[in-house]
Amino acid sequence: MTSSASSPTQPPTLTLDDDEPQGPPTWLPLTAVATTLVLWASAFVGIRHLGESVPPGALSLSRLLIMALALLVLMKGRLPRLPSRREWPLVLVGGASWFGLYNLALNESERRIDAGTAALIIQIGPILTALFATFFLGERLTKWLLVGMAVGFTGVVIIGRASSQGENGDLVGVLLSVVAAVTFAVGVLTQKKLLSGMKVLDMTFWYAVVGAAVCLPWAGQTVSVLSDASADTWWWIVYLGIFPSAIAFSTWTYALSHADAGKFAQSTFLVPFITSLMAWLLLDEVPPAMAFLGGGLCIAGVLVARRRARP
Repeated sequence: MTSSASSPTQPPTLTLDDDEPQGPPTWLPLTAVATTLVLWASAFVGIRHLGESVPPGALSLSRLLIMALALLVLMKGRLPRLPSRREWPLVLVGGASWFGLYNLALNESERRIDAGTAALIIQIGPILTALFATFFLGERLTKWLLVGMAVGFTGVVIIGRASSQGENGDLVGVLLSVVAAVTFAVGVLTQKKLLSGMKVLDMTFWYAVVGAAVCLPWAGQTVSVLSDASADTWWWIVYLGIFPSAIAFSTWTYALSHADAGKFAQSTFLVPFITSLMAWLLLDEVPPAMAFLGGGLCIAGVLVARRRARP
């Protein structure tokens, strides 16, 4: 949802590598947003489905390698530009956190808690991004950010309590989803610093490569798992590497570059609810009732944290 490697929360406004025609029909950006949300939501369901058969390390490594290959295809034969000496530290930190550790933490988390609950917890990512930006990017720490953090983390506590008492979850799984949200926030900060000089697909490709390098200790496990994997398992791994990762990132970028980024950014709050619907239909599972209350507080916390003081 990674990350996504692509993650089901909002990145900053980006521009595509290739020039796009100006002023596309309104329905095109809307379609791109809808596609992105559904693909991001499906990533949580796919990870949960594979949790019993594919260990976190093997799933992370295989997904990231497929993602890197898919990005090369999207570049239409163009080789990605190597990061400069000044860009490499940010690429290493961003790729290791957002694409490497994020995937490992989320994959293990979803072996313990349901997909919808994990998607709800990841919603605190933007709050953490704003908090870290006050320390590392010099942005102002506002009272709204502090209030939003209090509300959002109250939601996490409620989700943790609900999940620890449910038959399909535990507290460790909740904490691992929080770790995933933290690594997402670190990755977004590095992305903000890099996008002024790097193209989106180049940066994403190198993030995927670095993330895959972090997962190399599980290379032997990956070969062993994939050699005995069923067709269904292969299909889901390929799907996760191509659609929620490489393609969803591109459709989201297209939408933000052709429409109101602020309005579309709010739409990412639909991801947990789309995830829960898909998990109910495909996996026959739903989050505990109290998890929805906690998730609502997580989302409310993000909205409050984004408020700006009147001039």
